[in-house]
Amino acid sequence: MPGDGRPTAIFKQPVMERVRIAWDGMEVDVQADRRHHGGTEKALHHYPLENHRRLARQFPELAEQFVAGAIGENISTEGYDEASICLGDVYACGSARIQVSQPRTPCWKIDSKFGREGISAYVAEQGISGWYYRVLAPGEAQAGDAFTLLERNEDAVSLAQFWEASRTRRPALEDLQRIADTPGLTEAWRQKLRQRVEWLRANA
Repeated sequence: MPGDGRPTAIFKQPVMERVRIAWDGMEVDVQADRRHHGGTEKALHHYPLENHRRLARQFPELAEQFVAGAIGENISTEGYDEASICLGDVYACGSARIQVSQPRTPCWKIDSKFGREGISAYVAEQGISGWYYRVLAPGEAQAGDAFTLLERNEDAVSLAQFWEASRTRRPALEDLQRIADTPGLTEAWRQKLRQRVEWLRANA
């Protein structure tokens, strides 16, 4: 990271050629901090152009910098956002099959990269942090390939619903339990939500 030397992989460049999507992500990419990023449950990060446009409106002095890849994402699209993407969704990305595993939690590196405090906080407050995928079937993809929904849970929970329940001080217990029980959600988030349900019950 410029200015402090800490390792980061948030700086991305466009890749136009066909790339391999393996179990732990794109073979042309790396994760600098494997404790908080990467691994099979966070193999790919998706951030929509719609969110970049919202950031450009909120931080107009940096508007030109909010382009595909600017938040460190591997995939950027139009037509998908937190309101339309659901936990457990399975998509075809080129010849790979990938599944939405959890939302991304924004970190300090966003502010550090742009040299502006408050971006990461805004992203968290608005629930526009993008989302992660696990890879169900490796394959290949390139810019311009179709991105197609293949499967969705019967009682689907959108990422917008996830963030609304997570940010509410005392959400309905059935809402939290429903999210925790959603097929495809990572085990770490499942345990965190169930612990919150237990705490809320004990402190009702």
